[in-house]
Amino acid sequence: MSPAELAFYDRSVHDVAHDLVGCVVRHADTAGRIVEVESYHMEEPACHAFAGLTPRTATLFGPPGNAYVYRSYGVHALLNAVAEDEGIGAAALIRALEPVEGIDLMRERRGVEAVEGLCSGPGKLTQALGIWLDLNGTPLTGGPIELLPPDRIGINRAVDLPWRFCDATSRCVSRPWPPAMRTPRRRPARAAA
Repeated sequence: MSPAELAFYDRSVHDVAHDLVGCVVRHADTAGRIVEVESYHMEEPACHAFAGLTPRTATLFGPPGNAYVYRSYGVHALLNAVAEDEGIGAAALIRALEPVEGIDLMRERRGVEAVEGLCSGPGKLTQALGIWLDLNGTPLTGGPIELLPPDRIGINRAVDLPWRFCDATSRCVSRPWPPAMRTPRRRPARAAA
């Protein structure tokens, strides 16, 4: 199944989040490979849908395969992929990207030079890709924000739930890094000449 198909989103939000790692997010002239995702379900308090259906959460309870874009801390727009059956509030938050296209435009929008810092957080990546609140509720299949198959993808409640997924080989993952990335990597020993 591909993220370009609606059926991709009509299943467990945890499976959707896991399978988004490695996929590509494209908006206009910019794109990045998803390296970190976090899933949210209405049964846990960190999910906006936990409070029930409101004007803000209506997109979360809508059909799967739409973008849920909301303002965080009054400043940042965050991009989520709505998942599961209509009526169930669940979405996968796209937390970090590895930039692959439009890097100069991303640098201009973010005012950051280092590629690793352009999209290493959910508010950073939406700024870099030019995604804002007007894209809330738009389809992720054939809409202005596209989630494409890979080339061959901060809360203080329910933090103990293991619903954060990332590509542990990418240095573009948002901080704090998951435990697997905090362990220093050893360089292979060189053979004696």
